[in-house]
Amino acid sequence: MADLLEIFFVCIPGLEPELLAEAREHFPEARAARGGVELRGTWEDVWRANLVLRGATRVLARIGHIEARSLKALEQQAARFPWQQHVAPREPVRLDVTCRKSRIAHAGAAAQKLERALRVAAIPVVPKAAITLKARIDGDRCTFSIDTSGAPLHKRGFKEAVGKAPLRETMAALLLRRAGFRLGETVVDPFCGSGTFPIEAADIASGRLAGSSREFAFERLPSFNAAKYRLLTTRRADTPGRYFGFDRDAGAVRMAKANAARAGLSCEFEQRDVADLLAPDTEPGLVICNPPYGDRIGHAPALKPLYATLGARLSTHFQGWRVGILTSDPQLANASGLSFQPKGPPIAHGGLKVWFFQTGPLVAASN
Repeated sequence: MADLLEIFFVCIPGLEPELLAEAREHFPEARAARGGVELRGTWEDVWRANLVLRGATRVLARIGHIEARSLKALEQQAARFPWQQHVAPREPVRLDVTCRKSRIAHAGAAAQKLERALRVAAIPVVPKAAITLKARIDGDRCTFSIDTSGAPLHKRGFKEAVGKAPLRETMAALLLRRAGFRLGETVVDPFCGSGTFPIEAADIASGRLAGSSREFAFERLPSFNAAKYRLLTTRRADTPGRYFGFDRDAGAVRMAKANAARAGLSCEFEQRDVADLLAPDTEPGLVICNPPYGDRIGHAPALKPLYATLGARLSTHFQGWRVGILTSDPQLANASGLSFQPKGPPIAHGGLKVWFFQTGPLVAASN
């Protein structure tokens, strides 16, 4: 047990319960923590978390801590830290230092001391290294963690074309989970943009592991074992379903089609205005979307008719379907005329606070 690591799954603020639920499907001992999910585990758990978790932003491995009562003590302790167990000699790292409630108040000065200690261990510090070493100085302690992911985990390895206000795959995965997405059910996005919701739903149902098409920073660490890692990469069986995306912008539809093709997924994208939205000829499923809400695209008051049109089309043509709408403005959501469940806490999205408004299965309006 002494060899277990403290592993931290970073989460989008506001979606921590969904990440915890996902993490416990793979790691039953995972527990809630501020800003994400914690786990005591092995390096193989680190590899598996990066590979399978769809909602985590990054996976950090805490590799140890030292005393940090002064800059001198910080450098002396860092020089004695067993770096070779965690980072190969001459493997460059990017150094990220923060200070909180510490006698060491200047993160830049602390970074200089740590860089000198790493240089003694033959580990160069460069700004754009594949591996990021995080040093968190809190009080008189400095904790070291390695960002084992490298590029953020929303980068699945196939989405190249994005629109003006792209939705990240990690957020899409957690919102699909919050909306109760079930394998094989139909998904419709009336404002699909570059196709994130339908593509993520199709990818989940395909049985492919989230990170199977990309590389990770942990592959450059001494702890990595390629043969053991390959044993983790087996995908499960595909669950057939249908995934639709509509957008009034022809360029967005082209982007969505190109992204789905690169991913090798079967999604149906079509240029269509929300005023012409119709339910596909399938069993009722999930309508989920990220419409314009005025902060980056459009002007909020002028968007109320758009939301009203969306609500009218859904109420008329999507009886039995569940609906999830992501927006920064509750007034816009209310303009749809749909009956929403309590909206829950705000979610951080591109510097904004947004909410996810959900309905139960839509029913016909009474006369």
